[in-house]
Amino acid sequence: MKILITGGAGFIGSHVADEYIKAGHTVAVVDNLATEIFENIHPVAKFYKTDIKNHHNLDRTFKRFKPDVVIHHAAQAEVRHSVDDPLFDAHTNIIGGLNVLECARKYQVKKIIYANTGGALYGEVPPSKLPVKEDYPIYPASPYGMSKFTFENYLDLYSRLYGIKYTSLRYANVYGPRQNPKGEAGVVAIFCGMMLAGQTPKIFGNGRQTRDYVYVGDVARANLLALKKGDNQKINISTGRQTSINKLFRLVAQKTTFKKQPLFAPAVRGELRRACQDFTLAKKILGWEPLMNLDNGVVATIEYIAQLKM
Repeated sequence: MKILITGGAGFIGSHVADEYIKAGHTVAVVDNLATEIFENIHPVAKFYKTDIKNHHNLDRTFKRFKPDVVIHHAAQAEVRHSVDDPLFDAHTNIIGGLNVLECARKYQVKKIIYANTGGALYGEVPPSKLPVKEDYPIYPASPYGMSKFTFENYLDLYSRLYGIKYTSLRYANVYGPRQNPKGEAGVVAIFCGMMLAGQTPKIFGNGRQTRDYVYVGDVARANLLALKKGDNQKINISTGRQTSINKLFRLVAQKTTFKKQPLFAPAVRGELRRACQDFTLAKKILGWEPLMNLDNGVVATIEYIAQLKM
């Protein structure tokens, strides 16, 4: 099949592209390279430097490549940035997403696989309801969560109106090689990068907040499985395990032999105290479950960052 991946030069999107190419598909990557790295792109993938917010250029790309399936990863993905600038967040995640949908409709794309968020979608869930299932009421705690949920609703609408199938994969906190150690998002890579450089990471809040960390290779595998399964479904891609930021700090410190204590800063508006998702539906519908544990995943991330020229 011909697979077009928006955000395909990014941390997650590039791994997804690799997975599809390995499976024998023809892949095109669409990315504006604003925050991504060209070297992440697989050498056999076609590359179109295009911003999803530019409908004219995106339409031209669809016309040239004529994809069968679209994997939509391009997004404004930082919670803190969305709180500071909700308009930019919406312009990218909603309007940019609609540009993708309109091109998909015009060029008769068969299916869209959407990289959605989990924690930012469900909001602050009571501990008794964790790990949270897909049918839990949506209550975003940030503009980022709201924009991602809005586009998921558009996917459902376009499926009913125009017959475009979709699968919305609601990711937990994805980590692993190619995650930017100098970005604002991606605490695993940030901790690894700073500790390897002998710098002390900063923890926002008291560090007792929890997240569900899922390895990028497992996420890429879920995308491949969704090509033929999970039509018109919303599916958590997660581990079902909570890890506190303090525990993550200690784990990375152990693996990098870092000896200092963390610095603490005030909590950030819009960030959750706890997040953890149930992956039972993914196992049932996609035949997917996480294979990489956090210890080994952190080691793989450290090894990747250590060979970068920081």
